Amino acid sequence: MKKAPKGQFLWGAFTLSFAALFTACQGTPTRTATELRRLQGYWEGDAAAGKSSITITGNSLHYSARTDFWFETTFTLSAGTDPQQLHATIKDSSPPTNSIGQVVVAIFKIEDGTLTLAYNQDPEGVPPNAFPSDPNSPFPRIDLKKVQSQNKNTELPKSK
Repeated sequence: MKKAPKGQFLWGAFTLSFAALFTACQGTPTRTATELRRLQGYWEGDAAAGKSSITITGNSLHYSARTDFWFETTFTLSAGTDPQQLHATIKDSSPPTNSIGQVVVAIFKIEDGTLTLAYNQDPEGVPPNAFPSDPNSPFPRIDLKKVQSQNKNTELPKSK
């Protein structure tokens, strides 16, 4: 495999973050629904791409960094994984758009109001099995704090 250019690294970070983050999927409905509810909202922090934010509404994830770098994804959560996994499919992005359709695999945890994601930059790769502390790890890590957002609708749709 060849290494991704820096632009794709940023895209991968976004994708992972989004995907990186999350759709209700198979497995135990109660655990998946609980995890999905905990992910809902607006999150901010720092990533390789700079100041970053993620908005999760339902199983959609919007990632943005700076003013010119963003991704839209839908995601699923994998049941029975430890750490919890999410698979995000990139639906749209800032240019270049060559990542549309790729699936980003990530792991995540939520502790003390912080969402931590680690993802594989290789769209066909396996998710990391731990949250790296080394900034040079092949699996980038993003730490985001949940914040109130007046402009975002972040609630799950009501069941009929």
